[in-house]
Amino acid sequence: MRKLVAGKLHGIHVTEANLNYHGSITLDPDHCEAAGILPMEFVEIWNKNSGARTSTYVILGERGSRCCILNGAAARTCQPDDPIIVCNSIYLDEAHITSLKPRIVTFDQDNYILDRLSYSVDLDTDGRYSFSILDEANEALAIPALVSGA
Repeated sequence: MRKLVAGKLHGIHVTEANLNYHGSITLDPDHCEAAGILPMEFVEIWNKNSGARTSTYVILGERGSRCCILNGAAARTCQPDDPIIVCNSIYLDEAHITSLKPRIVTFDQDNYILDRLSYSVDLDTDGRYSFSILDEANEALAIPALVSGA
């Protein structure tokens, strides 16, 4: 079994850091549903400003609130307005990797959804893996890569 990305809230902005609550990250249920993140699920949190990384579980806030509140110890890793990445994962047998289609949701400064993307892994005719980032129309997007001669 391999640990693989299942979904991601990419660039969601912290709306509050509540050191006195007893742990977790509070998220808008609409955002969780868009990325396939479940209540009580453990997630990794990566702060794009500081590079801080932490792990905690999800609790659901008010639907439509666009909240992203780091609670308890996790509140020490982020400040309000920090853009973060919230990522859940799944354990999957490698033979099933091509059936996994993680959902990635990107955000603007006010936590409105900008894009709904997905990741796709396929096998070519030689049995080698290929990777694509797809938009809502299933069109492949550019993937950051080293350009020859750069």
